[in-house]
Order: sequence, then C-alpha cells, then structure tokens
Amino acid sequence: MKKKVPRFKTDQEAEQFLEQDLTDYLNLKNFTPVTFELLPKTRQVNLRFSEPLLNAVRKRAEQEGISYQKFIRRAVEGSLKKKPKALA
Repeated sequence: MKKKVPRFKTDQEAEQFLEQDLTDYLNLKNFTPVTFELLPKTRQVNLRFSEPLLNAVRKRAEQEGISYQKFIRRAVEGSLKKKPKALA
C-alpha cells in the first residue's frame, strides 16, 4: 500500500519532504507516457484534406489535448515505426 502525502504547514516542511526518496508515495498507475519533440521543425508541408477528415482530426486532437498539427505529425511518426508490409 502506498503512503499518503502529509499536509504541510510551511513551504520549508514541503521542501524537506521532497528531499527524500518518494518511491513509496508514487502510484505508477497515475503516470502517462510523455514524448518530447527535441528536433526543431524546419520544414513545412502542405496537405489537402477533405472537410470531414480535417474535422475528425481536429476533434481527436482536441480530445487528446494537442494541436491538430501535432496530432498529424504523431500519426505520421507512428506509421513509420511500424514494420513495412512485404510487397506481393
């Protein structure tokens, strides 16, 4: 069972608490994966989408809390990570 974080009366108490190993206070189920975009975006690409497709992309991006451009970039990057299918 994970320990509960105590309430602090001062900032100094909170700072002292944070200087210890906090492993027993963490619940890994509350964590979500994070990716960082480290490379600068130096090239521009123009794409044409149908109105319904763009609306669907924007809606899904909004649900994920990211811009639709970032959503499209993630989709392209994700498709490149998959193994290519063998040509018949």
